[in-house]
Amino acid sequence: PWSTTVGAGGTAAMAGGARGPPQDNMARACGEGRAPPRQPQPSGRVVVHIDLDCFYAQVEMIRNPELRDKPLGVQQKYIVVTCNYEARKRGVKKMMSVKDAKDKCPQLVLVNGEDLTPYRETSYKVTELLGEFCPLVERLGFDENFVDITEIVEKRLNQLQQSGWSRVGVSGHVYNHQAVNLHDATHVRLVIGSQIAEELRGAIYTRLGLTGCAGVASNKFLSKLVSGTFKPNQQTLLLPESCQDLIRSLDHIQKVPGIGYKTTQRLEMLGVRNVCDLQAFPPAVLEKELGVSAAQRIQKLSYGEDDSPVTPSGPPQSFSDEDSFKKCSSEVEVKEKIEELLPNLVARIHRDGRQPHTIRLTIRQFSTDKWFSRESRQCALPPHLSQKFGKESSNIISPLVDILMKLFRKMIDVDVPFHLTLLSVCFSNLKDLPSSKKGSIGFYLKQMSPPSGSGKREVENVSQGEGSASWDQNCTSTTKTRKLSEEKQSNVKNPGIPDFPFHLSPGDIDQEVFRELPEDIQKEMISENPAEIPPEDIPGGLSACFREGVPGGSPEGHGNPGTSSSVEQPADALNFMGRDLEAGAGQSALRVPVLGKDKEVFETASEEKTSSRQTGIVFPPHVDTKTFYELPADVQKELLAEWKTVAKCDCCRVLTLLSSPSPHSYVCVCVYIFSADKVQK
Repeated sequence: PWSTTVGAGGTAAMAGGARGPPQDNMARACGEGRAPPRQPQPSGRVVVHIDLDCFYAQVEMIRNPELRDKPLGVQQKYIVVTCNYEARKRGVKKMMSVKDAKDKCPQLVLVNGEDLTPYRETSYKVTELLGEFCPLVERLGFDENFVDITEIVEKRLNQLQQSGWSRVGVSGHVYNHQAVNLHDATHVRLVIGSQIAEELRGAIYTRLGLTGCAGVASNKFLSKLVSGTFKPNQQTLLLPESCQDLIRSLDHIQKVPGIGYKTTQRLEMLGVRNVCDLQAFPPAVLEKELGVSAAQRIQKLSYGEDDSPVTPSGPPQSFSDEDSFKKCSSEVEVKEKIEELLPNLVARIHRDGRQPHTIRLTIRQFSTDKWFSRESRQCALPPHLSQKFGKESSNIISPLVDILMKLFRKMIDVDVPFHLTLLSVCFSNLKDLPSSKKGSIGFYLKQMSPPSGSGKREVENVSQGEGSASWDQNCTSTTKTRKLSEEKQSNVKNPGIPDFPFHLSPGDIDQEVFRELPEDIQKEMISENPAEIPPEDIPGGLSACFREGVPGGSPEGHGNPGTSSSVEQPADALNFMGRDLEAGAGQSALRVPVLGKDKEVFETASEEKTSSRQTGIVFPPHVDTKTFYELPADVQKELLAEWKTVAKCDCCRVLTLLSSPSPHSYVCVCVYIFSADKVQK
């Protein structure tokens, strides 16, 4: 129903005619005696701009088909943000107050549109659908998309040339009644583009039930400008020769896409009020006022020149939500409104699957220039909060509110009366979750079951305070070991694990899990641990993450009672500046294994009782022995050498800094010894 046929003569018969200001009116608007405008150079590009009709209202009519034939308005607070065409016929307009809209149309049906979720989801469906036709799709708000169909046009042009053709159908309207010249390659490409635009609109309607307008032109600027010529559910083709007629039909410079409010104000101060003024304005003066880049850009736009590419939007770069109101004048109200905004935002980020690392609060204070008097403050999110996004986030709202209230107090002196009309919360700097699954040795390792009699274990979620040190982003839980009995734990060999070939595997790894490892990884781990003690000689085991590639085993019972052993590094393990590693007064000393040619044997003994098969050096009393056993052999050797020369000191601490292991690599450990007079590495 929208197609017209252009014959060999190149004249399009347009049903109803095409809108376009008459030439004599344009001459008067721009003034007599000015130089003829330059025409934009042919670029070979074909860009479609698709603008969905009364988008919010359409979504509501799809959700509730009974509303389709009724005058419908979508309400946000006290404003009708949009309405369907049935309501527009009766005098209702966008951004009209609810009271005025009801006065105009008492039959108006209002639906609450403050929850943007259904509109957002439908918007992404449209973009995804367009992406099935062409990869170059750029979102512009919820209801607009640019599509660069140049490659599709070229393919169809080649097909037409090979098959032979004498008639080309123009879909929709041609701006300003202009005739199509089939001998002009630019015209032919744009005509084919109009056919593709109609197909895109048809697919959106067939699959999603949405109608929309479209503009077909040689760049983004012109396609957006021409798409609204015929509404609703229609499309318009713009040929190069009519570009100036279209641009000069704009009665004010602010209606030029790409020229915003602030720039308009500065241009008006220079006496520039319409497109003709901008075209004739001296470039040097404009560059001095606006800067070279901005001045050249808007002056090119005034001639219809736009070389900006259609950039695929990809995933959103930020998540934000805002609320506008008549008045908010207390801290309590501000906090309540922030608490109302956060749950929906957190849920959206959870569905996205990425973690934000920056949070921003924007406010608008009441003023005569209220729409443009916004102020913002932002800060980095503490790492422990970023890590909670995408996981269990029920306990994340409260700390986020605290951060946002701190940002609020940086902008507003709460001791002085204030009047806010808007609050906005934005999360940005989105990053993918760190890979802690396949590709890492840790993926294959399971937490070992606690040895018989070694104490009961419980798993709980980690919740760090704001001031806690940051830790590995993958960490989701920590395993706390309750106090062991003071009796010596016997080390019983697990009869369910065969002696060969798994006796060659590192003793700190669950043998059942070792079977599941790829063969090359098994060989690598065995080769890295040639002198490993057999599993039966190791009393207990460490959690998998700590023990990736660690050459020595650490007795489960040798650590301080109550300390954490984690699947991944817990907060308190890195909160090391305040960590007390001091052993009990009566605790027996631990002997360091001799790193000999055969085996490393770890055994708890008193200073008076030493195993006949082991000789070693006594640990300094304030060393975390559990951490020591997790160190590589060469680091252990270095520490032993240092301890021979370093005097025992109550200030001595052993600290470990663990970095996330890369795939199939071992944990990197950096050890620092803090003594009274120096720091040694």
